[in-house]
Amino acid sequence: MINRRVVIHRLRLIAQLRKQNPVVLTVANMVTPADVANGLNVLGASPIMSKAPEEAEDMVKIAQAVTINLGTIEAEQRKEMAAAMDAAQFLEVPAVFDPVACAGSSYRTEVADELLSKYQFACIRGNAGEIAALAGINWQSHGIDAGSGDGDLTKIAQKCAQKYHTVVAMTGVVDIITDGQKVIKVPFGSPLFAVHVGTGDMLSSIIAAFIGLGGDVLEATSQACLVFALAGQAAAETAKTPSRWYNQFLDNLYQADDQLIESWQKELQKED
Repeated sequence: MINRRVVIHRLRLIAQLRKQNPVVLTVANMVTPADVANGLNVLGASPIMSKAPEEAEDMVKIAQAVTINLGTIEAEQRKEMAAAMDAAQFLEVPAVFDPVACAGSSYRTEVADELLSKYQFACIRGNAGEIAALAGINWQSHGIDAGSGDGDLTKIAQKCAQKYHTVVAMTGVVDIITDGQKVIKVPFGSPLFAVHVGTGDMLSSIIAAFIGLGGDVLEATSQACLVFALAGQAAAETAKTPSRWYNQFLDNLYQADDQLIESWQKELQKED
């Protein structure tokens, strides 16, 4: 059984996010742009997508954060990613990297290595298999799923964070958020997250929205993961099928505020 006895802390960023309405530019996975846009929108951020390298700089100029998603990488999108990150580095706009199935092919590995060697990301968000691959640790990946392997997940996440001098959010049954030294764990969520393709992509862009508010990156990332996980688990308490769960999950993100998140956390901790 997972120990859910974590310290309850108030979320200071939801109201701030809704007030500031940060623009998040996502160079998206073509499978999930609607999920990402809807997730950002219901929470109070402003989503924008782009496919044209020619407009990347203009898009970054109006954004408070950028997300680069490796999900359906091809040559033209690779150019868009480079153009967006060139602008983000120059304009000091924080960026989140989602290395979808980065070990799935030599091409994906090449693009991930290129991006991480050339640009500084505020956060890398991925599952255990993706983070292990980036950290240089042997892991049996399984497509977009986490796969399986041996090793201390916390240490793997820390190693990845140290290697790239960034915050890592390794998401799974328990989310592990670390800057390489400090570690925050979020022991909430639902198996239904894995059933609906796109929730991971959505979380990466929601993390970007929280980081785009301008505060501490580790705290912003952990709060984004906590809101996301609690909204999903609370939805699973009443909605047992994927479609009903997903709609309730979006409703929960829409309704989420400090008090509701605190209430969900207390109720779910009581169940243990």
